[in-house]
Amino acid sequence: MSLIGTLVVRAEGFTPPGPGDFNLPPIGGGTGTFEWLGQSHYIGVTKPMVQLVLAAILVFGFFYLAAKRREMVPGRMQYVAEEAYGFVRNSMGRDIIGSADFMRFVPYLFALFFFLLVNNLMASVPLIQFPTFSRSGMVYSLAVLSWVIYNGVGIKKHGLVGYLKLQSVPSGVGGPILLLLVPLEFMSNILVRPFTLALRLFANMFAGHLLLILFALGGEYILLHMAIQFAPVGILAWVLFIAVAFLEILIQFLQAYVFVLLNAMYIQGAVADEH
Repeated sequence: MSLIGTLVVRAEGFTPPGPGDFNLPPIGGGTGTFEWLGQSHYIGVTKPMVQLVLAAILVFGFFYLAAKRREMVPGRMQYVAEEAYGFVRNSMGRDIIGSADFMRFVPYLFALFFFLLVNNLMASVPLIQFPTFSRSGMVYSLAVLSWVIYNGVGIKKHGLVGYLKLQSVPSGVGGPILLLLVPLEFMSNILVRPFTLALRLFANMFAGHLLLILFALGGEYILLHMAIQFAPVGILAWVLFIAVAFLEILIQFLQAYVFVLLNAMYIQGAVADEH
């Protein structure tokens, strides 16, 4: 039997990770389950729900303490907090939205970025090791909130008809081509944005964590349950697990940054005078 055939036969007892590994049972037992998209889902308080609350407490607590203890010559905590605030305020607020309108959106962008970042980084924290936003419902909730905000400010500034025209009719374009462009622009700018905004974050958190589970459990299975000649494959799987774990930290930061950056761009497009 070939090496590949032997691997297939011996790996029959290994159960690969899948979407079911993200459907965590409720803490302290649940009150039942419900069916959605062909899968059973638990009813009750789950680990990702607790992580959302914990992240909010951590973000609020850190910046509250940093602001409470502020001094003319900043200490380390105040310095980190000020640099973090300046990063969001300048690179994602002023530089994207513009100096005339950005300040009123900075609190939202600031809170959103660090809330996302802390929740993403929880995937790399020992004993937690679960990305909160690998559950799509939680990501879509944030996307809907963003959708309401940038459309709301656009309607407030331009009026409903003016805003729809701004988002649906490209400037400088006229004639029959508008029959094609207007529906496409409306779908792209009004309907599709919250889905693509959420899907990008969810898919990256889901796929990254799935890879980590695969390399960790696959390497363990090869080392403990297969013949010794396959040990190098198991060791390689663990090396890849460590490499992907470090890569995931970078991705966790980038996904929080991209999500908030796109929010700022959508707000800028909503308050701008031309599309």
